[in-house]
Amino acid sequence: MHQFTDGGLTNVWLINGYEEVETPYGKAVSYHNLDGLIKAICEALTDKKTPLTGPEFRYLRQALCLSQASLGQLLEKTNQAIAKWEKSADPVPRTADITLRVLYKQHVDGNEKIKNLVTALNVTEQTLSIVMKDTGKGWKQEEKEGLLQA
Repeated sequence: MHQFTDGGLTNVWLINGYEEVETPYGKAVSYHNLDGLIKAICEALTDKKTPLTGPEFRYLRQALCLSQASLGQLLEKTNQAIAKWEKSADPVPRTADITLRVLYKQHVDGNEKIKNLVTALNVTEQTLSIVMKDTGKGWKQEEKEGLLQA
């Protein structure tokens, strides 16, 4: 068996699906279908019965490509608070734990509203202008990056 320590995880073991190869720099591991493995780990983390540890919380956050600041904004916490949780071996606060699990599950299940929320959180540091257009059937919003400056 091989311990999979990507992202600081210490509790994931692989029975198969990897190869150990010798390189000029020593032994290396090559994983089969790494994207599928990461998704399966995230699904296992969201389904686990015990609270998320800091590294598990970080793994899910990174799988969503969310920065600590963006997730902190959603949870109304500072990015330093998120970093502190992720560095700790203690369980993450329950509300944050549940929120991240639901966010991940809905995102991978294709929930468009959640996908849009994650996208919006990922671009919070970018300048966005909201452009409205009358379509004849009502107003429609169109987001344009950096289009207009106040």
